[in-house]
Amino acid sequence: MFIREITEQMELNNLSKFAVKACETKGRKYVEEKCEIRTDFQRDRDRIIHSKAFRRLKHKTQVFLSPEGDHYRTRLTHTLEVSQISRTIARALKLNEDLTEAIALGHDLGHTPFGHCGEVALNKIHSRGFKHNEQSLRVVDVLEKRENGENGLNLTYEVRDGILNHSGDNMPKTLEGQIVKISDRIAYINHDIDDAIRAKVLDYNMLPKDCIKILGRTNRERINTMIVDIIKNSYGKNIIMMSDEVLFATNKLRKFMFENVYLNKEAKREEVKAQNIIYELYDYFINNPDKIPKDMYNKIDCKVDIEEIVKDYIAGMSDRYAVNKFMSIYVPKFWV
Repeated sequence: MFIREITEQMELNNLSKFAVKACETKGRKYVEEKCEIRTDFQRDRDRIIHSKAFRRLKHKTQVFLSPEGDHYRTRLTHTLEVSQISRTIARALKLNEDLTEAIALGHDLGHTPFGHCGEVALNKIHSRGFKHNEQSLRVVDVLEKRENGENGLNLTYEVRDGILNHSGDNMPKTLEGQIVKISDRIAYINHDIDDAIRAKVLDYNMLPKDCIKILGRTNRERINTMIVDIIKNSYGKNIIMMSDEVLFATNKLRKFMFENVYLNKEAKREEVKAQNIIYELYDYFINNPDKIPKDMYNKIDCKVDIEEIVKDYIAGMSDRYAVNKFMSIYVPKFWV
């Protein structure tokens, strides 16, 4: 018997009746031979980790643009924190930890340079709009290449669904996907508080007193409160949920962060410059498609218009790649 089959049998024996078992996946778009060792969800996780888009996350902004200091979160460290929180909840609820981890690791692959301000800029200038969750799905479906040269990672239906629906109004169809959706919020609310205090955009005493009383004083306490509350209120149920009290405090704290950090003029003073870089690059490559690397065209199986290719190219850039590209195009080089 293959190791994979032993693992699949263990899932059938030990996981919750609400868990998605690897042997019961709805499958991939293109049928593949099974791995002898890894389940389908484990293979999906590995494909995401080894992708170029995943590696680029370390140079993409989470909240603060080009922060001075090594301890501010990046899009990669955010992704890892979401993965850790998600796995903790999934394990406690006896859901599929491998599926949960794969969704968590892939959920932000489509994020633009410069964080959400880059997303706002692309959404404004691209004729069909832009949403990072949809772009994340496009990354794993089309833009990433596998070692055999085929386009896309050919992930399972459940992982793709979780990636697409981790943000926005639609709810993932699996509990594992729902875990990632709520863990994403837990992670960014709390680590953004930590970063904002470090950046002196926030003072601890500014945090809503009633939220702190319910959730805890420290980053660790608040995350623990939220995780424990989800586990207590979701155990043995076909839904992932918080208690009314913790949900109220969490949403109030999130609203506080939007008012005092995410939309704070001091924290966002460089965002206009960052958005202008997006606008200028977009306009330049629309009018100079021959300047786009040839491999961008090779990633598209069917013919798409130049707007889509430019959008894919810019969305995939890291912060510093976008800045350097802008500099090379618009800033004159001096004679040496």
